[in-house]
Amino acid sequence: MDDPSRFKRPLRYVMGLLYVGAGVLHFVAPKRYAHVVPPRFPRPVALVYLSGIAEVVLGTGVLLRRTRRRSAWGIVALLIAVFPANVHMATGDVATDAVSDWAEGITRAALWVRLPLQAVLVLWAWWYTRPSERTA
Repeated sequence: MDDPSRFKRPLRYVMGLLYVGAGVLHFVAPKRYAHVVPPRFPRPVALVYLSGIAEVVLGTGVLLRRTRRRSAWGIVALLIAVFPANVHMATGDVATDAVSDWAEGITRAALWVRLPLQAVLVLWAWWYTRPSERTA
């Protein structure tokens, strides 16, 4: 059986770039992201900017050996913090308002699939919180 740790380094770069890219998108379309913040949370645009900064910083940090473990823990915390927004999107109409009628069912299904996928993303980030046998 193949050793999954051989994928750890390349997947770290994928993870880092995904979070940096996602964080940048928070600044490109902040109102779109603010739309999915649950209404019980104050100042949705400020929260979007804050989460965007966190994604850029943590995505960059996971790429650097010195900050990798702390950044990975930060990503775990961030994923848990944004989970209410994912639930809000899956249970409401906020995300399906922006799609064509023919794509509404697909979008709704994707939003429900995203909820358990969040656990996979948490585990992926948690993988980098563990000390490695050798320095990558």
